[in-house]
Amino acid sequence: MPFRTAQIRLVSSHPEVYEPCDDSFALVDALLADRNHLLEHHPMLCMEVGCGSGYIITSLALILGQEAPGVHYIATDTNPHAVRVTSETLEAHGVHAELINTDIALGLEKRLAGLVDVMVVNPPYVPTPEDEVGREGIASSWAGGENGRSVIDRILPIADNLLSDKGWLYMVTLTCNNPSEICLQMRERGYASRIVVQRSTEEESLHVIKFWRDLDAQEDGKQMVTPNKTAPARGVMESLLSQFPLLSSWRSNSNHSS
Repeated sequence: MPFRTAQIRLVSSHPEVYEPCDDSFALVDALLADRNHLLEHHPMLCMEVGCGSGYIITSLALILGQEAPGVHYIATDTNPHAVRVTSETLEAHGVHAELINTDIALGLEKRLAGLVDVMVVNPPYVPTPEDEVGREGIASSWAGGENGRSVIDRILPIADNLLSDKGWLYMVTLTCNNPSEICLQMRERGYASRIVVQRSTEEESLHVIKFWRDLDAQEDGKQMVTPNKTAPARGVMESLLSQFPLLSSWRSNSNHSS
């Protein structure tokens, strides 16, 4: 019998709130695939940045369920309509989360620093003009600026600050976001990474990447920021690229044409 996730018919909606789509389903599938590890992880605080309709944070609460008692859930969104819709979705499924209308984690940095054991993010990753980033309403859920990275690059250092020593980050990315570079940036901060779910559609290639603090990654990160230590960085990049075949192919073709 499959583990319970949020039911689409019970997910609330609003014209200005992003509805569950392929990226939402991919992230929930990643959490399902990692469920046993999540239970063994014994998280006490789980957080979603950009909760939208509430489908993902509700699914996470249901996936962990009664086997993970005492977990506190927090979800944020810059869109006040999304906060209300998420509240309705949670209530319809009989689960609870603390909901906060804020930009990423603004105002929560001190309170949550080093406490978040699991963070899930389906960020605005669609490449758009920079002036579309941060607009009110539904556009805030998908407008990602140049290469779709403007909001992602803001989230990464905030996640690093909020995650506990055993904290895990699950993030959705597109190939055009250059996910191997995202992994390298996080490696420099001391995180290892792996793809949990990879899914291609006619329009996009999605990756759900899991990040976690790792001693080897922390050592590699120290070497990467040390002058003349290019060999370790090159080796790490090759290892990361091997996880992203489409990106590796693109880079190879680019090198041959240059």
